Amino acid sequence: MTDVDVRPRPAWLVFGGLALVVLVLDQLAKAWIVGNIAPGQVVDVLGSWVRLILSRNGGALFGLFASSATLFGIGSLAVLILIVWYHARTPRSVLLSVALGLLMGGALGNLVDRLRIGYVVDFVDIGLGTIRWFTFNVGDAAISTAILLLLLLAMRPAVRPARADA
Repeated sequence: MTDVDVRPRPAWLVFGGLALVVLVLDQLAKAWIVGNIAPGQVVDVLGSWVRLILSRNGGALFGLFASSATLFGIGSLAVLILIVWYHARTPRSVLLSVALGLLMGGALGNLVDRLRIGYVVDFVDIGLGTIRWFTFNVGDAAISTAILLLLLLAMRPAVRPARADA
């Protein structure tokens, strides 16, 4: 008998394709916002509940740790490597590939901004009246969705194949 790895391989097309789609949508949305919304201008989308406002984020997700774009750019490169490494070592799971693809695409979109202009362009502003959530972008939304999916995957019971010698 030979030792052959028979684990199904990760879904690379789903992972890479989704990461690319998120990256492109993120960059297109940011380019449109920068070209059409003046800094400080507020555009209501769904009343004051959802609106667009151009914002420069020099920190991390949702503007946390402002003025650390260079540090987060370097950290993002390490995270991207870890995402690819982890995806390569997991068994095939379309849901996991979707989650990691969203995470990769969002991280890439924000990294492109950090490297190109030194900050991340944020523009979605959600809230009620004066109670507002952090301003975010398509990449941030993809990262947040990925985190929720990864949490759901971590909480579901593991399915283990039955052992032949049991």
